[in-house]
Parts: sequence; structure tokens; C-alpha cells
Amino acid sequence: MLSRRNFITQSVAGAAAIPMILSASLPAAKPKGGKKLFNSGDVVLFQGDSITDAGRNKSTQRPNDAGSFGNGYALMAASGLLSRFPEKQLVIYNRGISGNKVFQLAERWEADCLALAPKLLSILIGVNDYWHKRSYGYDGTVAIYENDYRALLKRTQNALPDTPIVICEPFAIEGGTAIGDKFQEELEPYRHAARKLSEEFNTLFIPYHSIFIEALKHAPAPYWSADGVHPSMAGAQLMANAWLKTVAGFNN
Repeated sequence: MLSRRNFITQSVAGAAAIPMILSASLPAAKPKGGKKLFNSGDVVLFQGDSITDAGRNKSTQRPNDAGSFGNGYALMAASGLLSRFPEKQLVIYNRGISGNKVFQLAERWEADCLALAPKLLSILIGVNDYWHKRSYGYDGTVAIYENDYRALLKRTQNALPDTPIVICEPFAIEGGTAIGDKFQEELEPYRHAARKLSEEFNTLFIPYHSIFIEALKHAPAPYWSADGVHPSMAGAQLMANAWLKTVAGFNN
């Protein structure tokens, strides 16, 4: 367990390390996104599971509203966009739902994605497609994950052909309390499938697993995530910074 003194020391060190972590773990190529990616009034949508949900208020689901975003990386990334580009008057939603797997995204895709007509769509999905098989009796496979995800992306591109998509890599942080024997090894094919689909559909890709591997060189697992799946405040900020750098070209 972290002592108060160690936590404060590691908090300062971890925050200072974020630019170094991203420099070491993100591709050096210039981002495809940036300010020119957005037009006035564009809708931006974050989709996924509990990591994106982050305790948001689902009774309101308003855009640009902190309560409707929860307390995770989506709130931090959206706040960064809104503060950097006020003249764009962006409209940003969070529609992540805790526990979701790809097939559950598909079940609600019409209302929670296509009807919102996003001009930029970000998806982080996959850890439950594995974790729920490991611990909660789900009978899915990596082939089901990949095929369902591919069908969802095809459906999205058919309906929204001009909408850039961001695929976020599923991740697990070694040393978290939920990361037991063979967790990393068995999650790896899901990460590989997400990267493969990003290449197949020519999307932006955020290598979160590689980012957290680098992050562990600067602070221990509990600093970034207690259970290894759901990020801490520092972990969420790291994710948001990586998202903003990849998508909008922010220099963190």
C-alpha cells in the first residue's frame, strides 16, 4: 500500500513523467487529426465500457456536461478539446456503459451512435470481451470479438462514411489486483485484433497497452490503476493526454 508521503512523491513524479511516457510509447509520425479535423458545431462521441463510462450520469446524458461524462479519460479529453478550440463550439457526448462488450455496443448503436451523427467517433472496447469470459461466465471468443467489431465498423462506415474513427487499444496494467495468471497472455489476441481492425479500416489508433507498459517505468501499478483495468486519476489523465496528442496533435 502507498504511504501518504510515497503517494505524494509518486504523484509529482508521475505527472511530470507523462510527456516522457507519451514520447516513448506513441508513434513519432505526425497525427492525422488536429484543429483542421473539426468544423464548427461538430459532434464528437466517446463510446465503450466502464473505462469510458467512469460513473457518468445516464439520466441526463447531456453533451459538454461534466456529470454526464463521469470522472475518467473521456471527461479529461473532452475538456481539453473544449478549452483548446472554443471557436469550434464542439458538441461532445459520452455514451460508454459499464460492462459492455462489442455485441452490446451493436445492440444500442442506432440510438447511442448513429442517431447522434458524430463527426469523430472514439471507441474503447475489448477488456470485458476477455475478462467476462475469464471471471463471469461469458462464452465469447476472440474470433467473436473481432468479427462483431468488424461488423460494427462496417455498419458505422456505411452510415457515416466521412466520420473519422479512433480505435483505442484494450489494455491491462500488470500488478493490478484483477490481473491474475495468464491475464496478459490471454488478452493479447484481443489487442492484436483491435490493431488489425484499425489498419483494416484506416482508423486512428491509440496503443494504450504500450503506453501503460512505459508508465510502469515511472510509477508502480497502483498509481495508474488499482485493479489494472480501471485507471486512477493519473491513469485517466495519461489516457486523455495520449488521446489528445494522437487525435488533435496536442503537445502534452
